[in-house]
Amino acid sequence: MSNSYKTAFLYLSLKALGHVPSRRVRKVVLTHLFGVDIASSAVLYGGFEIRSPRKLKIGANTVIGHRATLDARGGLTIGNNINLSSEVMIWTAQHDYCDPEFGTMFKPVVIGDYVWLGPRCIILPGVTIGAGAVVAAGAVVTKDVEPYTVVGGVPAQKIADRPKGLNYNPAAGPIPFI
Repeated sequence: MSNSYKTAFLYLSLKALGHVPSRRVRKVVLTHLFGVDIASSAVLYGGFEIRSPRKLKIGANTVIGHRATLDARGGLTIGNNINLSSEVMIWTAQHDYCDPEFGTMFKPVVIGDYVWLGPRCIILPGVTIGAGAVVAAGAVVTKDVEPYTVVGGVPAQKIADRPKGLNYNPAAGPIPFI
């Protein structure tokens, strides 16, 4: 089987897995078949899309919302106690618009502990979101976010501070079966 067919099969398999109606089954398959480093207490809601699963790490008590896109081609580390809301997109690869051949650049993304990524926000390659930060719904994050800050807008800008000493577990509440 050629490399392009293997890549297509992997992509389609992961896409289908995101729609399996059991979060426990999805997590077991991601861990044992696709090599995702995922904490046992993490929760993945349905409809997610993962690229390069072996380069993805998801920490303890982290919740990944419905239809999230997790591009780990450049390396993606998601910390502990994170609420990643529905339809969040995290990208670690993008085209180089200055390259005459429109080549692809890869840069890792790191999401610190106790971060909340609001619905439909977009995190671009090479960004680090500091511990305790909040990214507002619909924001596009193009550069690092300092710890315990709230950012919003396009491009994302600081709009507030968040108190330190956070101690919550997003995965502890009632989690639906799917």
